[in-house]
Formats: sequence, C-alpha cells, structure tokens
Amino acid sequence: MYDVYGIGNALVDSEYEVVDSFLESNHYQKGSMTLVDAQQRADLILALEREHNLRKTKLSGGGSAANSMVIIAQLGGKAFYSCKVANDLTGDFFVTDLSTAGVATNLKSNREPGVTGECISMISPDAERTLMTHLGITENLSVKDLDETALKDASYLYIEGYLVSSPTAFEAALTAQRIAKQAGVAVSLTLSDMTMVENFRAEFDTLIDRGVDLLFCNEDEARICTQSNNREDMVRILGQRVGSFALTCGGDGAYVAGHNQPPSFIKASRVNPVDTTGAGDIFAGTFLYHLANGSSIAAATQQAHRAAALLVQKFGARLDNKDIGKLILA
Repeated sequence: MYDVYGIGNALVDSEYEVVDSFLESNHYQKGSMTLVDAQQRADLILALEREHNLRKTKLSGGGSAANSMVIIAQLGGKAFYSCKVANDLTGDFFVTDLSTAGVATNLKSNREPGVTGECISMISPDAERTLMTHLGITENLSVKDLDETALKDASYLYIEGYLVSSPTAFEAALTAQRIAKQAGVAVSLTLSDMTMVENFRAEFDTLIDRGVDLLFCNEDEARICTQSNNREDMVRILGQRVGSFALTCGGDGAYVAGHNQPPSFIKASRVNPVDTTGAGDIFAGTFLYHLANGSSIAAATQQAHRAAALLVQKFGARLDNKDIGKLILA
C-alpha cells in the first residue's frame, strides 16, 4: 500500500539569510543542527530580527523525514508519515501542508495541547545551512504514534536519525524497526546530522546492530561513524556494517552499494548552490521512491542526484511542481 513509511520529527521551518560573522559571534557551529529550548529560540529570533534587522525568507513545513516523504508523494509514490504536532496553529499548518502534498499520517483532529516544533534555518553566503531546532511536542513522539497496519503495508521503513535524541522517540524507532523486520519490510536509516552521530553513537550503534538494510549518510556523518577521514575506509567500514548504503559527498557524487553489489561511485553534475537545506532529505526520498518502484541502485542514485541539484539552486527544503515536472521528464 505504501512505498515508504517514515517516522521522524514534525517541524515548521523559518529561514533567514545570515553572514558568517553572525554565526561566529554567537558561537554557532556552521553546518550543524543544535537543539534549543523555547527561550533560546526566542532569543535567537530577537537577535536575527531586531539586532540584525533580518526577516524570514520563507516559512514552510519541515522535518527531515517529512521532506523525504513529501517528494515521494510528489513523484507519484505513496508515503505515510508518523510524527507528532500539537493542537495549535503551527500544528494546523503542518497537518494541512502534509495533507496537501498527499502524504498520509497518523495525525488526528484531537491532537494534544502543547507547542509544535520549529526549526530556524540560517543560510550562509556559501549556501551552507545552520539549524537551531526547538522540538516542542515532537520530542514526546512515542510508540503510540505508530500505525502498525500502515507500516506492515510498506516496502520500506525510513527512520530519521534525529529521533535518537529523545528517549521516547528512540523507543518508537526501535519498535518500528522490530515490526518492519518481522513483517519483511526493508529498514532504512539516515544518520541525519554529524552532531547527532557524535553525541548519540550508542543509539545509532543499537539501530544498526539490530539490522539496517539501507543507510543514508553524508561524508561528515560517515567520518564520525567510521572514525576515518579516508573515503575508501568509510566505504569499507559501512559495507561491513549494513547491507546497502548511500554515502553522499556533496557536489562530487555518492558512493552507493547494494546487497551483493560492490560499492561504486556515481558522479553528480556540478551546480552553483544557493541553499543546501534539505538536500540529503530530497536525495533519500527520491532514492527510496525509485528503489521501491523497481529501479536499480545506480538509476535511483542518478535520479536522486538530479533532485538534490535542483533543490540546492533555490531557497527552501522542498521542490515545487515545476521542479518535479523536470524530474519526471528527465
């Protein structure tokens, strides 16, 4: 019934264009994701909008795995997303956004009171994104937010790596992994962010050791995961730990490997990036859609490269219908 069943955070994204000196003066690690509380989020917005006279360039539905599920639906696939939003206006925005995109969810009208999660994305002149995330109610994602029937009816389970920072969300990810394996559903996992890998290595090791059929990561995440700076060593170590993987290396391309298929490097076409927010999400979603619909690893990678290249040439973490048309006609 579904190509992919995703589980991850539900966030609404606010984007700001900043200069490197702003990040440096506030001691933000460029290119990383940092979890903040409600007061820290308010202080950051105050600094951006009042002290530096910056304004939001875009407000949109977000969440890493949510972005992946949206492009699956845009490409004509069927996606289900398990997440958690509050019964507030931001939550209403998120629910409507996913529904309009054609993504099925566990979200009902009787949502819990609280604050829906938000992510502030700061875009540097070199197109790198630095994320400050207030999880809000999504931090309480739990096993009760899973839809076991939908999960068992999917070709792939896709687990967002950011979930490892919450004990209840991590438990939900492990439970989803167990249900998927028992039902013969392939398990895919994204490492999501280098700071997540650095700070929650034990949780990622648990997920991988319990069985991951397909792993997504970028070079920074792979470097920390494998404890190596050498690409060949990264590829070798990942191949020993998981059945298949896609290791993206920015604009260069990606190392990919499938079950019983040796790793290969598939080049990407060079473009001039404007904003790299969501590039990994769009790559993973496109990759999974094509795999679920019978494409080879190589063909899925080529399509994923095209999608990511279109995304980074504009602001925002998702593609519009015009972009999707280009992908479908390619």
